[in-house]
Amino acid sequence: MQTFTTIHTLQATLNDWRSKGLKIAFVPTMGGLHDGHLSLVESAKQKADKVVVSIFVNPTQFGKGEDFDKYPNTLKQDKSLLVQHQVDGLFTPDAEQIYPTGFDSDIEVGEIANILCGASRPGHFQGVVQVVKRLFDIVKPNVAVFGQKDYQQLLIIQKMAMQFSPNVEIVSHPMLREDDGLAMSTRNQYLSVDERKTAPNLYKALLQIKQGFLKNQSVDTLKKQAQEMLKQEFKLDYIEVLDANTLKQITDNTSKIAILCAVFIGSTRLIDNIIFNKG
Repeated sequence: MQTFTTIHTLQATLNDWRSKGLKIAFVPTMGGLHDGHLSLVESAKQKADKVVVSIFVNPTQFGKGEDFDKYPNTLKQDKSLLVQHQVDGLFTPDAEQIYPTGFDSDIEVGEIANILCGASRPGHFQGVVQVVKRLFDIVKPNVAVFGQKDYQQLLIIQKMAMQFSPNVEIVSHPMLREDDGLAMSTRNQYLSVDERKTAPNLYKALLQIKQGFLKNQSVDTLKKQAQEMLKQEFKLDYIEVLDANTLKQITDNTSKIAILCAVFIGSTRLIDNIIFNKG
């Protein structure tokens, strides 16, 4: 695996690969890699001849009081995992490479960025699309792979790519869970022993909504039941049942459902979702 810290050295290799007609897949990450990330890598390997992974903790998507300063830095371990998974290139830029002096890339992301996690974390998705577009402009991949765990983010990136990076195919990959149902996340390592035992109950609450929905129970009733269940062990940020294609309210024409939730357990914010067809 080749490791690149500058745009110049990365692009020289990418141009060499392209000159040979090789297809390039890209997996952007913030490090702290786990099996969920590695499943994205494996998906990328199925889609292209060469796979590039980036590790960059993007400051513009963290709000005041969030965990930017303590976000896990496990670069040595991350590199080892990527070598084991036969990644071709690792891009580990510093902030000056991504955001050089005078760089300005405000992108209008629309109303979808202001709801759910966007309402709780103002400016978060602006920072996400800013860095993803910048990375796409640098890497110019044929394919980029994102996980469905950050489902709202996935839809926003798909929208951004259609407008600004139409040559990049966005591939969504199913979420991976621990054996007890907890969605895999870098932030899970923040959890105490007791919090880790409690955390899977988030997924159980979402499953109850899905099961009730498929039995034609009232969405409002199911949400209220889930809220009461979650508030016993978590600080609830939001829980919603929406059209998975638009993140708007369900209508008679809705064919795909998204149950989306964010909670705090202690100081750790967890998100989860279940996406399924209406039936």
